[in-house]
Amino acid sequence: MNNHQTAQLALKGLKVTVIHCRTSQKFLIKQLTDRKTSEITFPLEDPEGKNPPRDVLLVEYLRDKYQQEIQFKDFPSLDIGKGNKKNYVPMEFCVLVEGQPYRKEGLYMSLARPQQRRDAICKMVEAEDGPCGAISGNFEIEVDSKMTSVLGRILPPPDLKLGSQSRHHVNDKCQWNLVGKSVVEGKEIQRWALINFSYKNHRDLKRQVDVFVGQLKDRNLKLGIKMEEPAVKHFRHMDELWAVGKVEKLLNDVVNEAGQKNKGELQMIVCVMASKDNGYKYLKWVSETKIGIVTQCCLSSNAYNNAKDQFLANLCLKINAKLGGSNMELMERLPNFGSEDNVMFIGADVNHPTGRDPDKYPSIAAVVATINWPAANKYAARVRPQKHRTEKILEFGSMCADLVNTYARLNSVKPNKIVVFRDGVSEGQFDMVLNEELDDLVEAIYDSNKYKPEITLVVAQKRHHTRLFPKEGNVPPGTVVDTQIVHPFDFDFYLCSHFGQLGTSKATHYYVLWDDNGFNSDSLQKLIYNLCFTFARCTKPVSLVPPVYYADLVAYRGRMFQEVLMEMNAPSSTTSSVSFEQSFYKLHKDLQNIMFFV
Repeated sequence: MNNHQTAQLALKGLKVTVIHCRTSQKFLIKQLTDRKTSEITFPLEDPEGKNPPRDVLLVEYLRDKYQQEIQFKDFPSLDIGKGNKKNYVPMEFCVLVEGQPYRKEGLYMSLARPQQRRDAICKMVEAEDGPCGAISGNFEIEVDSKMTSVLGRILPPPDLKLGSQSRHHVNDKCQWNLVGKSVVEGKEIQRWALINFSYKNHRDLKRQVDVFVGQLKDRNLKLGIKMEEPAVKHFRHMDELWAVGKVEKLLNDVVNEAGQKNKGELQMIVCVMASKDNGYKYLKWVSETKIGIVTQCCLSSNAYNNAKDQFLANLCLKINAKLGGSNMELMERLPNFGSEDNVMFIGADVNHPTGRDPDKYPSIAAVVATINWPAANKYAARVRPQKHRTEKILEFGSMCADLVNTYARLNSVKPNKIVVFRDGVSEGQFDMVLNEELDDLVEAIYDSNKYKPEITLVVAQKRHHTRLFPKEGNVPPGTVVDTQIVHPFDFDFYLCSHFGQLGTSKATHYYVLWDDNGFNSDSLQKLIYNLCFTFARCTKPVSLVPPVYYADLVAYRGRMFQEVLMEMNAPSSTTSSVSFEQSFYKLHKDLQNIMFFV
């Protein structure tokens, strides 16, 4: 990514005021100009309307109109025009509005260890201006400053199946490594391409690429995955990623070149990039909606100059999952289900635009579902745009019905039991999920008396302020608390399924809204904990049940698609309607039922 792109990413969407004229109006930065301020012209209309507009230089216009001389003529200007109108203003005349939220990805978060966080919380509670201070005393309210003592228990980790090994035990941190081990099902990689986007004119680059390819093949082989030499190798500059049209032409060229070499259809394209780049989303949108080939991106700083084994192993895991392989499985059947059952797990989430985004930015609904049983570790995904900042998934029933039919087509039987995990809703939205989304699901998939699967609906909440503090360190993986701090009558519990390496672990709050499957606390807690070991791209249990985790990844991918579409249609007057057009978000038919998103 060049300096211009970096600056545009940092500034786009921020609000500014201007100082060259008297106005209190706030403007939104649309983009940086491609040209230097000294070169910018615009059509100036005749105030009397007698003559056609004439092109004038921006610097001359500001000098004549406002008696302002531009100091930094070689810098680009900001476009702060509304809608389709252009309004170029030099950066030196713009002031950022105070109080704007800083993007989370740009923050460095200082993670307090459990004891530090516990001490900070107690100090806050006991402070004079806190709950135990004079204000509470004035109302004759007494606050106990001691934390609530609760009883918890630790669930045992499941045994795993890795490759030909009959049983594998995890370590004390519930982690495992892949040294000397293979995956359960490795998809042979016969036809693939490599595009190097870190092209520089030095003689060592091709050697570095060959070394990386050799290391990747070797690491795949150790995992039980046979990988051939790439059918095509392309060496390109990062500027090939700066426009959607360039990306589409490049990928089509790669596909056609492979075809001309009689290599057949490509299974995958590996893209080695010099840096994180805005073009990443162009690459994903084109490959996943237009071309229909999965891509795997990585940075040249990691791939070249003796790539680390852990990096290569993680890359292989992601590639194998994307191509339909199985990295690991649970040895034992998931609890509460019998040998005659066919079970589907569904995850659902909605990704909302930021508060500063206009109404033309849709919310993105994502639904994923397992398509295999009993391993339950392969997922298909569906993504839909919907009304701005609407939490209810408007097409939940139809998306789930599509996934149920996909399960039936792949397994020759429909699931007789379904467990739905819903993410991102607060207690105030439970009624909507239970009485609207669940009803929509039932209406869409029930078929008179012929097909009525038993459904369980669970909400997974990560946005809460509850913290669990054992006497020392973090709560260990598998910790469950289901008394005292939970609802007195409802079915809910806190489960910490991951090992807290940094900071203070946050347990996920699971809340059961509906249950046809007759789960008790033990069986559902064990089910969720065991599922957390099946996440495809790491060798440890994750903090959130995988159906929800995957739904979050798919929703974020849909947000990337939306950003691409808004940029593509920025000059158009129909931008508002285009951003909600489902066809732009529709996955290519070859990718709809594989895990392209991991």
